[in-house]
Amino acid sequence: MAELKLQSSGALNDKAWARWTALGLLAFAMFCSYIFMDLLSPIKDLLQSTRGWDSTAFGTEQGAETFLNVFVFFLIFAGIILDKMGVRFTAVLSGAVMVVGAVINWYALTESFIGSGLENWFNTHLNYIPGFQELGIAPFYEGMPASAKLSAIGFMIFGCGVEMAGITVSRGIVKWFKGREMAMAMGSEMALARLGVGTCMIFSPLVANFGGNISVSRSVAFGVVLLMIGLIMFITYFFMDKKLDEQTGAEEEKDDPFKISDLGKILSSLGFWIVALLCVLYYSAIFPFQKYAVNMLQCNLTLHPETVTEFWQSDVATYIQYVIMLIVAAGAFAFSFSKNKAVKLPSLIIAIVALVVYCVMGYMRQSAAAIFAVFPLLAVGITPVLGNYVDHKGKAASMLVLGALLLIMCHLTFAFILPMFRGNDMGGVFVAYLTILVLGASFSLVPAALWPSVPKLVDAKIIGSAYALIFWIQNIGLWLFPLLIGKVLDATNTDIAAEVAAGTITPEAAAISYNYTWPLVMLACLGVAALLLGLYLKVVDRKKHLGLELPTITSEKTEIKESEVEDVEL
Repeated sequence: MAELKLQSSGALNDKAWARWTALGLLAFAMFCSYIFMDLLSPIKDLLQSTRGWDSTAFGTEQGAETFLNVFVFFLIFAGIILDKMGVRFTAVLSGAVMVVGAVINWYALTESFIGSGLENWFNTHLNYIPGFQELGIAPFYEGMPASAKLSAIGFMIFGCGVEMAGITVSRGIVKWFKGREMAMAMGSEMALARLGVGTCMIFSPLVANFGGNISVSRSVAFGVVLLMIGLIMFITYFFMDKKLDEQTGAEEEKDDPFKISDLGKILSSLGFWIVALLCVLYYSAIFPFQKYAVNMLQCNLTLHPETVTEFWQSDVATYIQYVIMLIVAAGAFAFSFSKNKAVKLPSLIIAIVALVVYCVMGYMRQSAAAIFAVFPLLAVGITPVLGNYVDHKGKAASMLVLGALLLIMCHLTFAFILPMFRGNDMGGVFVAYLTILVLGASFSLVPAALWPSVPKLVDAKIIGSAYALIFWIQNIGLWLFPLLIGKVLDATNTDIAAEVAAGTITPEAAAISYNYTWPLVMLACLGVAALLLGLYLKVVDRKKHLGLELPTITSEKTEIKESEVEDVEL
């Protein structure tokens, strides 16, 4: 096999500053979408006490995000749109769809909705949906609060946009970084986007409680504004990407017509199916968990927010903690990207010290949301490093196996070890911090190792459709498991509902009294399945020569004759 040298054409993607700027625009838009995706998670208790959402209602509303993607096959259509219309058009479209869904979601939680004719309509309608109800997959049910129903509709529309954006960003990164630092770019994009999780956990409760007046709709309005900024980022990327095509003489992908037979090529790949199933298992064990994580910590940690001094309760402390989070991220990125040894070590030290300070502040604030906000910080530091390792050394399949092991360990720790520290204030918080950081690290292995593997499995012109199919399969899990967690919680904590009905416990106390053991065991089982599948992937990769353990940059630069490639057919 002969090595091919990358020819510089003077195009934008040949310039490091340009391709990383393009990545920054895409990553910031996804950062905003990640904030909105989990915006209600840290205020689940407020939704229960102010809007009457029990865990089933909350889980149903959160699972609705992926309903249209899964059951109306919107993600498949999104992949076809991406392949036919190109990255630019699809990016702007996805941003606009997210904003529309977010606005509906916001209105459902406003005071204006309460007592309106629309609320009355939702109370008396959408309680039974023929076909879907019998199959047990209806996005609504009888007795579901009207605000949760309308919020679910908005979340469905937002979900169409955010998943379309996900496949578009992945395709955009392939376009700008193919043959270059693609795994590092994908890892960096996800690391920055996941800062949105920490941002959401810190600011959503702050905005909801701003001025001492509780308003859950205020948090959603905050997310709507951010999504509008994200749309501006996509529009800016539109013009930058157009300039690239003008320079290279390339034409947008819409001129390469999509064929249904292309899907057959994707679906006949054993490697594709293994990667897709790994994706759904990993993400189903993480994203649904994020939606309940703050409440899980509230139920398992011994926190005393009533004893916190005025300073630690203040908005100023929140802002300072967020600045420290950004310092952790900046130090981690500087360590990951700098080639100057004089810069790397100080950056690493700054990131570690800032992380410790952040954790201490979270403990001092006695806030479960502030504690869980540490989730993406270790991932921010190691995801680009892992991506760089895959680019130059390979071992993507091995990383997936390691990620599954860490995933299992973390969920079992939350299920059985963390409750043992109930009553031990500092011990419980320490165990929580350590487990959350390791869980974030395990999650960072997915974008760094899995997503860059997809271009090795399918033809370049149908990458958009391949990502769409993977995301569609993933969305089945993202729809199902928030719903399952809510149902399991209510089924295993029936005494809480009985006590609230009897008046022996307040709704506020009930919201933080759940036993999360069985939902966490269920998520750990997903990790076990991912581990077994990861081990099988290593076997298939060795037999079929998929190249998943090979460096990304080497495989992109290497010319392989068709006779040397073994077809991987189901």
